[in-house]
Amino acid sequence: MTWGYSPYMESSRQSKHTINPPVFFGSAAAIFFFVGCAALFPSQAEYLFTNLQNILTTNASWFYVAAVAVILISLTFIALSRYGDIKLSPDHAEPDFSFLSWFAMLFSAGMGIGLMFFGVSEPVMHFLEPPQGEPGTPVAAKQAMEIALFHWGLHAWATYAFVALILAFFGYRHGLPLTLRSALYPMIGDRIYGPIGHITDIFAIIGTTFSVATTLGYGVLQIGSGINHLFGVTPNTLMMVMLVVSITTVATLSVASGLNKGVRLLSELNLLLAIILIVMVVALGPTIQLLQLFLQNIGGYFSDLINKTFNLNAYQPTDWLGGWTVFYWAWWISGASYVGMFIARISRGRTIREFIFGVLLVPAGLTSIWMTAFGNTAINLIMHHDAQSLAQTAKSDVTLTLFTFLEYFPGGQILCGLAVVMIIIFFVTSADSAAMVIDTLASHPHDKRPVWQRVFWSCLIGTVALILMLVGGLKALQTATITIALPFAIILLISGYGLLKALAIDATKRECLAQSTPTPIPANISWQARLDNITRFPERNVVSRFMEANVLPAMQAVSDELRRRGVEASTHFDNSASPTLSVCHGDEQDFLYRVKPRPCQQPSFVGDDNDETKYYRAEVFLLEGGQDYDIMGWSRDQIISDVIDQYEKHIHFLHLVRE
Repeated sequence: MTWGYSPYMESSRQSKHTINPPVFFGSAAAIFFFVGCAALFPSQAEYLFTNLQNILTTNASWFYVAAVAVILISLTFIALSRYGDIKLSPDHAEPDFSFLSWFAMLFSAGMGIGLMFFGVSEPVMHFLEPPQGEPGTPVAAKQAMEIALFHWGLHAWATYAFVALILAFFGYRHGLPLTLRSALYPMIGDRIYGPIGHITDIFAIIGTTFSVATTLGYGVLQIGSGINHLFGVTPNTLMMVMLVVSITTVATLSVASGLNKGVRLLSELNLLLAIILIVMVVALGPTIQLLQLFLQNIGGYFSDLINKTFNLNAYQPTDWLGGWTVFYWAWWISGASYVGMFIARISRGRTIREFIFGVLLVPAGLTSIWMTAFGNTAINLIMHHDAQSLAQTAKSDVTLTLFTFLEYFPGGQILCGLAVVMIIIFFVTSADSAAMVIDTLASHPHDKRPVWQRVFWSCLIGTVALILMLVGGLKALQTATITIALPFAIILLISGYGLLKALAIDATKRECLAQSTPTPIPANISWQARLDNITRFPERNVVSRFMEANVLPAMQAVSDELRRRGVEASTHFDNSASPTLSVCHGDEQDFLYRVKPRPCQQPSFVGDDNDETKYYRAEVFLLEGGQDYDIMGWSRDQIISDVIDQYEKHIHFLHLVRE
């Protein structure tokens, strides 16, 4: 099947209901069933999933390592190739969010909470118990930082970026639903709207719910440890319940306010707090040494990147790889459906190259800074300042490690309080973004979905976390979440193959369009008419009349002639006064020619001092988006000629992709 898609295909499938019943009720029932089993039989569930995880770690570690390596290599190739110029949107679209807001949401939803949890403890644990060599030595310190950066660096973000790229490309570039089922379109076509698509989205919802609920449950334990450390209040069941309810309530209010308000504002606030905390740790710690260590850590990371990427300890098998690297790779893959969908949701309008480099390098860069500031400072305290309590805490209670570390600084209580606030906000942003993602997965592709749906999923995540935290089922849920990473990795690699096929077709189409750019003003128009077009700045109603009088009849003439020749074609004039010609080609990519009234700011020389004054252009849009030329003032014959030019390029494109 030659891959192609028309955005009008989906309109025929939209239901008057916003929810997608098979996905909504199927995923909810599955979640209740699994949670019920884990709650009623926590020890049996933990035993079952732990054994299954051990089997997979022993026999499939090579696959996890290979899958993540293929993902990182594929993203690098795509970014550096001709595909990098393609936009994750129609060609004319601009990014929905500023770079700062985009990065803040990336960091908050991606792994910000993980850095709070493991930013101190993981480097210290590798330093005290290195996979090779003597513990507590400078060599162990260097090795510990390289391992921590490796686990939290490019490979983790590549997994998220790969899922996000697949979803954003098919969702924003070709009008498919912004759900995981769309990634299968190049392989199974319209069957994504049937049982296969429903099962794929149900699978993603279950994985997302369990992943976020597990994180929320363990995070509440860390918040409880922080409150105990600050105020001496011993965590109890009532306190844990109140924390879960409070975080869920704030997350629900945030998700109800929408992406542009609650999620964005909380993400920006947490990024600001994270920067403040990093600056204070660096300023109060061994500042010059940290700057030196950062450069050396980055150098060590990249110099050994290929070796670590493919290292399986096959010549000297140990349990360390499965307990650390393979565990992390499985955890990143299992959470990629949720984080990837959220990244796709906030990345509309960016080019693929900008997207890949932004998602890989910027968060990974801040992660490296964070790990250096916290990890190296903690190791320095243990090596040179006899911070044995910090070492013991890292071994015995990970939830307390960060707070014990911050107590070694002046104003430690204030820093601990800031850390608790950050952890709470990180969990809120994780929960509300997860609820938004699940709502998208469980709904039809409507522009406006009722708030109750997002509230339902937000409350469900909190409820799952609360129940399993109270009955001791969090460990079972965590191992189950990691176990499902194996089938998801297989689906992800298959989807990546489909993405490469689709990108090749899209790039070919772009090259066909670029071969002979249409003349903005036809050559046979008089110079007086050309000057009139240049100096005239029509209002919306003038352009609308031109559409009805010239553009629509020209399209109808082409459509009638195509139908006379046996080609399925149609025209329509929608509510936005945008006449459209559609030509269907069966399994091959359809042709669309649309003219839209596009508002523009009047130039200053017009003489109107009102900055809000707009004029309108009659711009041509294809399936790929706006073509940036205006046909206002053209005659019917000239418009017909332009339609034929664009259609001729489309036919040539179809010829190329058949070869």
